[in-house]
Amino acid sequence: MPENAIAQVAIKKVNTGNITDKEDVLAVEEPLEIRLNYGPANNRIQKSISVTMRTPGNDTELAIGFLYTEGILKNYAQVKGAFTIPDNIVQVVLKEDIPLDLSKLERNFYTTSSCGVCGKSSIDAVKTTCDIVPLSDTLRFDAGLIYKLPDILRQHQQVFDSTGGLHASALFDTKGNLMLTREDVGRHNALDKLIGVALERNMLPLDNYLLLLSGRASFELVQKAAMAGIKIVAAVGAPSSLAVSTAKEFGISLIGFLRDQRFNIYTGAERIGF
Repeated sequence: MPENAIAQVAIKKVNTGNITDKEDVLAVEEPLEIRLNYGPANNRIQKSISVTMRTPGNDTELAIGFLYTEGILKNYAQVKGAFTIPDNIVQVVLKEDIPLDLSKLERNFYTTSSCGVCGKSSIDAVKTTCDIVPLSDTLRFDAGLIYKLPDILRQHQQVFDSTGGLHASALFDTKGNLMLTREDVGRHNALDKLIGVALERNMLPLDNYLLLLSGRASFELVQKAAMAGIKIVAAVGAPSSLAVSTAKEFGISLIGFLRDQRFNIYTGAERIGF
């Protein structure tokens, strides 16, 4: 757990009228600016791409994952380097011969923010950027195993244990082994960190794993899962209507309300064994 991911604060604890001075531990939330350096060697361009509120730690993974799930990066081989610089900035340097279409980023920002009123446009925008082809579609997960996954994830949420204030994204294999997990105050950041490290390790497409979300399943999270080739998404909370539509469009099995030995299957029930 990064030291700068948590902060201690003095509080007054009130319990049935009794007031005591205590110290509490909080998850840190700070802005992160993602900068992109690209272009030919004789005409490099530096551009600020995004500012996101995140929990410090795994910042380069977050930047790489964000650029990939927004369709800017196609693979990790396009990256020349990624590093943090003072004042909460990550700079991602691309190789000189990488063509970019930054209009994709602008379109995705628009459709994500307006997905409540233009769901079809949002899904179409994902289609134009998602060119990953899963290697197979034989993935099956036993329901009895799926019941156990939230408890396994909970045991590995280090910052959540301290603060109670973070979201987590995790990858599990078909035997229930936790392969990767990342935490953040932002659920989308946690998933970008996860996909970023998977991209660095050449694990994509992630079509042999189940993605577990510690909260609800939004359109944005299913969009990112589709970009990474994930075929099963399970959430402890509820999915949104557009998340269900997106999962159906991309052939993703979507599970919600995974807790207390129960869950709902919204799409792709054929991948779940009973």
